[in-house]
Amino acid sequence: MNTEKLKWILLIVLSVIWGSSFILIKKSLEHFNPYEVGALRVLISGIVLMPYAITKIKQFPKQHTKWLILAALSGSFIPMFLFPLAETEISSSIAGIINSMMPIFVIIVGSLVWKFSTTKRQIIGVLISFIGACILALGSGESGEIKIYPILLLVLAVLMYAISTTTIKSKLQEVPPILMSAFIFSFVLSLPSLIALVFSGFFQDLEFNQSTFEGLGFVAMLSIFGTGLAMMMNYKLLSISTPLFASTVTLLMPIVAIIWGILDGETLTTMQSIGALIILAGLIFLRSKPKAA
Repeated sequence: MNTEKLKWILLIVLSVIWGSSFILIKKSLEHFNPYEVGALRVLISGIVLMPYAITKIKQFPKQHTKWLILAALSGSFIPMFLFPLAETEISSSIAGIINSMMPIFVIIVGSLVWKFSTTKRQIIGVLISFIGACILALGSGESGEIKIYPILLLVLAVLMYAISTTTIKSKLQEVPPILMSAFIFSFVLSLPSLIALVFSGFFQDLEFNQSTFEGLGFVAMLSIFGTGLAMMMNYKLLSISTPLFASTVTLLMPIVAIIWGILDGETLTTMQSIGALIILAGLIFLRSKPKAA
């Protein structure tokens, strides 16, 4: 399969998988607290990938350990807790919309830290999307209430994703995607996630009942598909495209997230809809190419 076609296939599949993650987080929160959801999501991924990681342990890129740790913490650990925390106060569809701001942060982090080139068109698109994000934040509360805290948590999570994405593209390009995913979840994050699970009170409150098994089912789907498999695909996408192209998966994710949210009984206010449309308009603008004169 040629690279151009593979890029778009990965982009669409990732959009569906990650766009569905927000509703899975919401369902998981009906059974576990946010810290348990985040820790379980990472730990289950690490357990599933552990056998493969062990067989390939000699290929662990020791010379890139610090970059691997940075990419792991910023892209596969910290956001896993920030999203569940935010979704205790806002809807899964709004979380999906905020996540669509990732290209903004890829441009900012890429240009400031890694000296990626940035065009005037991209900067204008960033400003348009930022205005949309402000409108969305103002309309995210009920009865006029502004819920800034969960919005800030999501913005921080998206910034973390951008740091991870640009780090992988700049410093970990030579590590195969499946190896990177296996090493990150099995060797780098398994122990921290287990420690987080202990301090979250999971083992003290654990009861073997229907609610626990239902919750574990939702988290397992989130871990295997939305984390382990999706991260492998994302690393592959990064290896054959640019960080900005890979981050545009977030343009399609809100559509999937909103569809799931509506099916689950969520509603969007007029202001939220306007903010979401402005965010998407800005991102589409920065991704488009100017017409030739």
